[in-house]
Amino acid sequence: MGYDQAAWAGFAGTLGAVAAALAGLLFVAVSIKSDVLSASRNLSSRAAQSLCLFMTNVVLALIVATPQSSLALGVELLLLAVSSGGLMLVLDRRAGHAPAMSVTRYVERFSPNTLTPLLIGVGGVTLLLRAGGGLYWVLAAAVASLLAGVVSAWLVLVKLTG
Repeated sequence: MGYDQAAWAGFAGTLGAVAAALAGLLFVAVSIKSDVLSASRNLSSRAAQSLCLFMTNVVLALIVATPQSSLALGVELLLLAVSSGGLMLVLDRRAGHAPAMSVTRYVERFSPNTLTPLLIGVGGVTLLLRAGGGLYWVLAAAVASLLAGVVSAWLVLVKLTG
């Protein structure tokens, strides 16, 4: 199952719909408080990270749903992992970090923002090798990404309204 792309079509459709809905909700929430967001590099970068996590899932769903060879899918997963991982690292550095003893700092440190691209990359490699799990790693990446996106969005919204 982990190497049969056609078996994952329903998952891809559901993932794409959920992630697109969350991205849209975040976009609306952020646009309402755009004045506060534009004044803070930290908040704008954290909001961008949340959006990146949700949109990574949308792209992931499109890649998995597209009929193609396992080789092409594996390579596309690796490219998505590298590009989303690089973007997440840039946004994290740009945002800076919360004070050492705060709850926000703890969540920032242990949030799976960089775990998601790693899991996508592992999925791509194991799909190419046809050993080690294949697309089941993509499931783990999607769960991590959705959870991280929701937590990150919640932190941004709490700061925006507080």
